[in-house]
Amino acid sequence: MDKARANSHPDLVDELRTRIEREGRITFAHFMRIALYHPGYGYYVNSVARPGRGGDFLTAPEAHPIFGYTLARQIAQMADLLGRPQPFTLREYGAGAGTLALALLEGLHVERPDLLPTLRYEPVEINPARLSDLRRTLIDDGFDVQLAGPSETSLTGCILANEFLDAMPVHRVVMQDGALAERYVVWRDGWFTEESGPPSTPALEHYLADGGIELVDGQIAEINLEMTDWIGTIAARLARGYVLLIDYGYRAAKLFGPDYRDGTLRAYYQHTVSDDPFRAIGNQDLTAHVDFSALERSARAHGLYVLGLTTQADFLSGAGIGELLVAAQQWEGMTFDDYVALRSAVIRMIEPGAMGRFRVLILGRDVPENEPLIGLSTTL
Repeated sequence: MDKARANSHPDLVDELRTRIEREGRITFAHFMRIALYHPGYGYYVNSVARPGRGGDFLTAPEAHPIFGYTLARQIAQMADLLGRPQPFTLREYGAGAGTLALALLEGLHVERPDLLPTLRYEPVEINPARLSDLRRTLIDDGFDVQLAGPSETSLTGCILANEFLDAMPVHRVVMQDGALAERYVVWRDGWFTEESGPPSTPALEHYLADGGIELVDGQIAEINLEMTDWIGTIAARLARGYVLLIDYGYRAAKLFGPDYRDGTLRAYYQHTVSDDPFRAIGNQDLTAHVDFSALERSARAHGLYVLGLTTQADFLSGAGIGELLVAAQQWEGMTFDDYVALRSAVIRMIEPGAMGRFRVLILGRDVPENEPLIGLSTTL
């Protein structure tokens, strides 16, 4: 407990404790929302630079820009299939400091410069400091013409979210003696812990019923109610185009099956992973695997067409990462050591035991359904 307290943000601990003492207990979703998104102390909002090699984990865009270069090929095909609308809007949720955006725009600049004059890039990022860094980076690299603020009007183009949904607050539930219970966060013996009680909302039982999910006695699971609401929000914003979602998770049959009887909640702190959400509060990331069955179900309910689900490995392969890797040998300034590092990064991106197992879901509205996307050459 002493180490957990020492590595936690004291003001955030005090605020959480005060809320619990006032309300008696709070849902884990409430706890997770405050720990990650508190406007002053939350993990994703405070001024500490993350993710990255100096942070708590490494995402594919940060492993090497070739990830963004490859996505640029898919984005270019989407623009072509839509008839090159003016503008073609690329809205990225969880844009961070612009690592992926810069690589995407650089990839288009090299391979499809004809698309750049009509491309409008709209970053959505909760952290003002990171958004400022993103703007500075894109402007310094000559992409100020493409940079725009999120519009409230409907858009034609592509909505992109890479490793965004897994950090949405989740409710924790457990099956006890044949009845669904929810795990609440309480303050006991000087620190945070969990206790079970009746579900805080009927939506939790409806979620499981709608997905045909049957938990066994003693099984713990996470339910992301905000994710399905978010799909409704972006569906309302998308007049015509695509939604490209990249995250780790599975369809419900596997996610709520025997491999994950203890749930998928994970905490990341200084490149270590644990299942303890109550250490380094405000200074560690909290994630849970994405239920892609629920995403597909919600997308259809909001008028979006499910174009396909695949792995990141197959998506990147179909979009041409192998071709880019071969071509990289001729890139200006490429050294032997640089190429070895690049090849190692690509292997990690497509390795089934690493990032390659991530899922890629593409949705569409009013798009050519008989024109296959290059990233969906292989689907699940």
